[in-house]
Amino acid sequence: MQNGVREIFSEVPKTYDAVNAISTFGLDIAWRKKLAKLAAGFGGERFLDLCTGTAKTAIYLKQATKNKTEICAADFSLPMLKIALTKPQAKSIEFIACDVKKLPFPDNSFDVATISFATRNININREILISTFKEFRRVLKPGGCFLNLETSQPSFWIIKKLFHLYVKLFVRPIGTLISGSKKAYTYLSKTIPRFYSAQELKTLLEQAGFKEVNFQKLPLGIAAIHIGKKT
Repeated sequence: MQNGVREIFSEVPKTYDAVNAISTFGLDIAWRKKLAKLAAGFGGERFLDLCTGTAKTAIYLKQATKNKTEICAADFSLPMLKIALTKPQAKSIEFIACDVKKLPFPDNSFDVATISFATRNININREILISTFKEFRRVLKPGGCFLNLETSQPSFWIIKKLFHLYVKLFVRPIGTLISGSKKAYTYLSKTIPRFYSAQELKTLLEQAGFKEVNFQKLPLGIAAIHIGKKT
């Protein structure tokens, strides 16, 4: 399954940012910036952006911390990282090619870790997701924070139904049309209705050892930002 996800992301890097912006009407940009602002508020010298992809969130982190913080960005997709490296705003970001389930960093390496719209791809099953969250926690310093931005499940059933229908009837075909990869956006669209509610994800983070876990639901509850602390 992991190799399949790697193959999928090798097919879409050139159009990935455009599809996200179009399919969310620009909301993904606003939400990533919100995540970066929240992360910057915790302070610290070293930040890690996990599953960074084309480095959109990593760049916003750099901007939000006013270049005072070292930003490291990790991803397992070399084609995605290749696109990231072409961005002028990413020149001062350190990029690492690795599988986030087994990070090449010592314990207690980072003050803050973030991930944006990639947790669904780690969610091969509940146990693997919890194990991966434990790995994120491992590389955080005591007192460090993990911030997770991801799609969620709206509380009201009618909004949930409409959201899932929108993903099926708009996100999948638009993504396929722009990227040329039906396989990629069929997969990505299917991960959204299968993912956890905000409360369920909070529980998984707590099971991984994070403390003081809380979350902010974004408009209509279609996404959420979770924050957990390593004590």
